[in-house]
Amino acid sequence: MIDNNKIALIIGAGPSGLAVAYELIKNNSGITPVIIEKLNCAGGLSRTVYDGPLGVDIGGHRLFTKNKYVQSIWDEFLEVQNAPSIDDIYCDRDIKYPKIGKDPNKEDDVMLIRKRYSSIIYNKKSFQYPIKMNFETLSNLGFKTSFCAGLSYIKSLLFKRKENNLEDFLINRFGQVLYEIFFKSYTKKVWGVNASVLSSEWGHQRIRKLSLLKTVLNALFSKLNFIKFKKETSLIDEFYYPKYGCSQLWDKMAEYIEANGGKILYNSEFVDFSIKGNKIISLKYKNNGQINELIANYFISSMPISDLIKGLDCPFDIKQIALNLPYRDYILVSFYTDDFYIKNKTKFKTVNNITPECWIYLQEKDAIASRIQIMNNWSPYLVGDFRKNYLVSLEYFANKGDDLWNLSDEKIIELAITECEKYNLFSKKNIIKSLVLRELKAYPSYFGSYYNINRVFNYLGRFENLYLTGRNGKHQYNNMDEAMVCGINVAREIIGGLNYEK
Repeated sequence: MIDNNKIALIIGAGPSGLAVAYELIKNNSGITPVIIEKLNCAGGLSRTVYDGPLGVDIGGHRLFTKNKYVQSIWDEFLEVQNAPSIDDIYCDRDIKYPKIGKDPNKEDDVMLIRKRYSSIIYNKKSFQYPIKMNFETLSNLGFKTSFCAGLSYIKSLLFKRKENNLEDFLINRFGQVLYEIFFKSYTKKVWGVNASVLSSEWGHQRIRKLSLLKTVLNALFSKLNFIKFKKETSLIDEFYYPKYGCSQLWDKMAEYIEANGGKILYNSEFVDFSIKGNKIISLKYKNNGQINELIANYFISSMPISDLIKGLDCPFDIKQIALNLPYRDYILVSFYTDDFYIKNKTKFKTVNNITPECWIYLQEKDAIASRIQIMNNWSPYLVGDFRKNYLVSLEYFANKGDDLWNLSDEKIIELAITECEKYNLFSKKNIIKSLVLRELKAYPSYFGSYYNINRVFNYLGRFENLYLTGRNGKHQYNNMDEAMVCGINVAREIIGGLNYEK
């Protein structure tokens, strides 16, 4: 039992849960944070999985924020590089770095500055992502399709649809033709349902300020240095990334929390709560098969609402809404290879002239994988011998129990190899080793019982000392920095009297 007057018990050591604990400590609140985490490491959905010297992110996570306070936290634990990284040196890249920081080839606690490149494979052709209405795009689409896309976009500007769903949201910003080409089938593949079923709130949360007009203005003004154009997050050209993957940042935060009086209980899974009136008194969790109980003053949950509700004796209708909230499960198939076939078509120098993309979106109609992730372009320090080897992953979305999810690891690897060869990434003979990772409830989704989620929030609001935070805790498909802001706000609400400005 923690010996302190006040305890905040936090479920989940992801970015949001860590941010709650960090903020309680940083403000000398006198409240001891105790985190229970079902995994054996911090980071949650934003963690890096290591296999010897190799490291792969679950999904890949660019660190970029307009929030100065969140940026200051990142800077506190990992200083930005002020000298070339090992691949910068190898390629003789002409890049300017900040004067203050660390040399990534001499020190480990470093945040790299990485170029952001992404593309879409559609109709056997490559398109820059976000979509740019440049000569290459128009040439790939063809004159007729480009002309129709232009007319369709003008129509979307003149005749706005009422945004009843995500399909309306996307057509309003890109036009019917580009929506049909680049969004319709991909949305179905990722979420398992049509965009017409998904709430428009997804778009407002993730790409609320992005549109075709924004991408055109970005492409134009980025060339005109004398005109300042405020870029949206979806249009950034650079991002930060820890030298050894995102888990390096979360591990540093976890070390800080434990070094300053907090506690993190790993391999500990939530069971249920003990409640008295409108207050939660204690929490039970399972560790190594043993049930333990912790008494606390405050309870903060970043786990899925559908799991949280199981620990509460609540009305049947509320429980059914929560239990039926939709999620999308995730499978990552990662390959370590001795070759990679897609070559560089940009002016940015790369090792062995491979493509510079971090992500390649597969939008071919017959593609089962959604995205290709090339870890060499995130950090060369995660790839072993980056001069001759490659760490490439394919991302699949599924629902627990469906045919794709039920495939054995061997079968999902076979499927991934087939797609790698089909889209000319590499062949089976190039594979040195492979790894399969599965993540349940990776993406909270926006349809079905989600439309009644406020009834669940209203019910949970009756508990005076229960707080929800993070992607799954709030059932919001948000970014890492937004998850951290959510956790910071929870901590400051608990402390009281501290106004937090973004």
